[in-house]
Amino acid sequence: MPGEMDEIVAEFLVESYESLDRLDRDLLALERDPHARDVLASIFRTMHTIKGTCGFLGFVKLERIAHAAESLLAGLRDGSMSITPQTAGVLLATGDVLRLILRQIEASGTDGEDDHDALVDELGRLREAPPDPAAPPAAASQPASRPPRMRHGRGAGIRTAVTDTTVRVDVSLLDRLMTLVGELVLARNHLVEMASDRADPALTSATQSVDRITAELQEGVMKTRLQPIRTAWGTFPRVARDLAVALDKRVRIETDGDDTELDRSIIEAIKDPLTHIVRNAVDHGIEGPEVRVAAGKPDEGVVLVRAYHEGGQVTIEVADDGAGIDLDAVRAKAVETASMTPEEADRMSEREAIDLLFLPGFSTADHVTEVSGRGVGMDVVRTNIERIGGSIDISSRRGEGTTFKIRIPLTLAIIPVLIATSGEERFAIPQANLLEVVGVVPGSIETLHEVPVYRLRDRLLPVVSLAHELDLERDEEAPAGRFLAVLQADDRRFGLLVDGLSDPSEIVVKPLGPQLHGLEVYAGATILGNGRVGLILDVVGLAARAGVISDVHERLLDVERPAEASRNARALLVFADAAGSRMAVPLDLVDRLEGFPRAAVERSGPDEAVPYGDRILPLLSLQDLLVERRRAPRRGGEEMAADLQVLVHRRGDDLVGLVVGQIIDIVEQPLELEAASRPGVSGTMFVQGRITEILDLPGLLETHEERLRLDVAASAGAAS
Repeated sequence: MPGEMDEIVAEFLVESYESLDRLDRDLLALERDPHARDVLASIFRTMHTIKGTCGFLGFVKLERIAHAAESLLAGLRDGSMSITPQTAGVLLATGDVLRLILRQIEASGTDGEDDHDALVDELGRLREAPPDPAAPPAAASQPASRPPRMRHGRGAGIRTAVTDTTVRVDVSLLDRLMTLVGELVLARNHLVEMASDRADPALTSATQSVDRITAELQEGVMKTRLQPIRTAWGTFPRVARDLAVALDKRVRIETDGDDTELDRSIIEAIKDPLTHIVRNAVDHGIEGPEVRVAAGKPDEGVVLVRAYHEGGQVTIEVADDGAGIDLDAVRAKAVETASMTPEEADRMSEREAIDLLFLPGFSTADHVTEVSGRGVGMDVVRTNIERIGGSIDISSRRGEGTTFKIRIPLTLAIIPVLIATSGEERFAIPQANLLEVVGVVPGSIETLHEVPVYRLRDRLLPVVSLAHELDLERDEEAPAGRFLAVLQADDRRFGLLVDGLSDPSEIVVKPLGPQLHGLEVYAGATILGNGRVGLILDVVGLAARAGVISDVHERLLDVERPAEASRNARALLVFADAAGSRMAVPLDLVDRLEGFPRAAVERSGPDEAVPYGDRILPLLSLQDLLVERRRAPRRGGEEMAADLQVLVHRRGDDLVGLVVGQIIDIVEQPLELEAASRPGVSGTMFVQGRITEILDLPGLLETHEERLRLDVAASAGAAS
């Protein structure tokens, strides 16, 4: 990885140049005050850092000189010798030689051919036989050895003067710049709102220019605060190694997306949660070598940590190839701790069982050790991640491994929101907590055991009135609310009833004053486009205040779900084919829903595909999959459709798009299948009162691939 190594060497050069400048100042200060222990400690740290880093990078000659100087400084630090003008002069000359070698590394990528024996011998002699304090000082301007003439060769990629292209800036200055950009964003928002009320072309043009420049400036300043995420997981290999040795396991850490950048405040916030998840993967996930070999796996387990940008956020995945989560053990532990009855545990879905791992004090470990069993960790991990507007999810396959998926915002300073209105008041809802928006009509909100609920796709959703929870004054004759913002709080969903919602916008987060810290329903404040102060809702705090995330509230909503139905319920994506027939597939088989214009489809022979991010997405027509031959005549309506509705299905690392007629809904209900009506269909059942075919999507794709193989074999036979 020459590019990455060049970057590391460039950073080493910048830091070393700065360290040597500080070394000169500290040596002169120590010469004036030989008893300044803090100055001596700073000098020792500088030389120790240079020695360690250049040894890692393979600059052996530079390391040899730095090591000799460090040994001399160790004598000064432990009090076995004292600083003298002669010692200070030799150390200053050592700094000069180190600078010359650094310049040669910058020019040629090597630390030269001269071994600098004279300087190393002089440093060693001073260490073994301290000089006479009355001796004249050594001349710092004449280095003890002369470096060779510089040559340009290997490593010529680092030829520019790194100190001329890099500037060190205090973090407080960057924070101040970010604050000023935030104020500019607020002023921009105010200007945009004013311009929207005036039919003035000149004002509109100026506003658009200010809007564009502000956005570019905001992006530039945010980039100055961004750091590669590898700074958050640089210690993972050591953490995994030490823990694996303690547990008598073999574990390897692999990383992907090391250069993914995040705001420095976000990186600091996720270091501890990520470390705990990695430790959890090594401790609970990866099996011992004998168990892995018996299961047909390599004796060394792998924990993959990867990061990537997705949908304006950063997604971090920690995946292990271990034993997976034993859901039966989780259910048994829940019964053992008396948190639920055996019947309730048996009715739990896979998702509900996994969510138990986030409960405080919950652990499946049989006994407490130095690394596990205390039931402290995953609840704190979720709390810390949600505190910065993120979310965490777990998926697991028994015997194959577990994946933790964390989604976090790029920065905490400026966040996307929806502005909600209730009466005359306006509040900001972070989009990180927003799932969807639903329009409500009078009578659509029901009451169940004195709890208002809304039936969303055959599932009861608890409803929280923003006006009621915040004691807002409103017109008694006005409707209770026209929109329901479906929000996610911890592992609960609820609907927030509001009067109106604006278009998405970006706001600057302002912390609340100390007088308001006790208000758990607010996460901060901002200045709205009209110049007024707007409060940012804390979705988790609001849900807790309304009782949405309490166990009692959840049980009230469970009374309508029969025990057997809850256990066998499965989410289904319902759609229609080109002829209007209703079909469905299990939602967990659908990676994404996409729409593509017909003009985006490209054909290569009989196959169709569309560009999809950085890859090509092959398209398969549902009609083609459900017929006995490879290609069927297309219906005119399907061929002329302006837009294609596509279900994206993931098969390992590959994606395939299934073209359907129209997406209808997502429902959750028990799978009570009747006999299949044709190949490729698992069975039929009533969904929303209509006969619906449940597709066997994996079977359809396997059959399709088999047909392709037969076609290729037949063509080859005919050609021969």
